[in-house]
Amino acid sequence: MTYDEFNQFCSSLPVTTYIVQWGGSHVWKVGGKVFSIGGWTKGDQPAFTFKTSVQNFNFLSDHDGYKPAPYFANRGMKWIQQFETSIQKDEELQYYLRESHRIVSLGLTKVKQKELGLNQVQIP
Repeated sequence: MTYDEFNQFCSSLPVTTYIVQWGGSHVWKVGGKVFSIGGWTKGDQPAFTFKTSVQNFNFLSDHDGYKPAPYFANRGMKWIQQFETSIQKDEELQYYLRESHRIVSLGLTKVKQKELGLNQVQIP
């Protein structure tokens, strides 16, 4: 996945905002909270950082092409960085970006979630 494809995908998720910060990284937020970052890598190879569940963190930490995210994981946070791309990894990345968006949005206050129209149960 290229950074352009990453940005296009993240922009398709509900109520996201985009900013370039932290040394030119592509930073995506939901409700003002970061859920994914494109950048933070040495060299030309793209890298993508995202929040995960504990189970996915443990799985991906030992999986080829992934590692605990610099700056986040060493502070006890469950963030992973994907540093290897392929068509299969791109499909995995889209899943993990959706999950990161969901996890971060669930961490917002109920008032903020309602204000943004996130995670609202629809009763028929």
